Amino acid sequence: MRALELLNYLGAIDDEGELTDVGAAMAELPLDPQLAKMIVASPTFRCSNEILSVAAMLSVPQVFLRPREAARAADEAKAAFSHVDGDHLTLLNVYHAWKAAGEDAKWAYDHFLNQRSLKSADSVRSQLARVAQRLGVRLVSTPFEDRDYYPNIRRAIASGYFMQVAHLDGTGKSYVTVKDLQAVHLHPSCALDRRPEWVLYHEFVLTSRNYIRTVSEVDGEWLLELGAHYYDLANFPNSDARRALERLVARRAGGAGRRR
Repeated sequence: MRALELLNYLGAIDDEGELTDVGAAMAELPLDPQLAKMIVASPTFRCSNEILSVAAMLSVPQVFLRPREAARAADEAKAAFSHVDGDHLTLLNVYHAWKAAGEDAKWAYDHFLNQRSLKSADSVRSQLARVAQRLGVRLVSTPFEDRDYYPNIRRAIASGYFMQVAHLDGTGKSYVTVKDLQAVHLHPSCALDRRPEWVLYHEFVLTSRNYIRTVSEVDGEWLLELGAHYYDLANFPNSDARRALERLVARRAGGAGRRR
């Protein structure tokens, strides 16, 4: 039931359980549903080329190396790739830098990156691009100098991962997942050096404490736009996240009223 619910929220199946056009396209991609939806939706946000790279980087083993004897140097090398908005764009930075370096193995070694994982990601990306083109998914990019270049990529990621979101708790130090209200912490490997109000995550990791890993900032407004069915506040648990969403809904309604 959870799997069917996931597919329904992603728009892959309708209320009768029948495959939609979006779902048929997603089914052709050899990926988890959220990653597939991200790719199918990406032309809407003019970033399908970048989203193919992000999806490929998320589909291979960890690209960052951190040998115990050189942990500090490895952390400094990783920091050079870090993006202020989080881990997904950090991975994109790594892929672009590696390609710019001519896919050089020594360059990867010097920057504490796993060359085998990067080569694998490149192969996965080529495969995904071929499938996307066969499905008629337009391979486009927002111009890099456009201020929406990075926000568009994050919106496309949110189109697949709006169900894996956490909201900053009252202490401002940790997070609570939006629907099942699990207290979670950002994984120590996270590139974010601040605590945005809303984050989406790729993985939930349970060790001695609950962590979310591969995390990026997301805008609450995007959640209401991209996951309207999921964020139906009539069926939303009472929480700080719900109250924050209610404020966003009220603000949108007020803005619409003024425009009229």
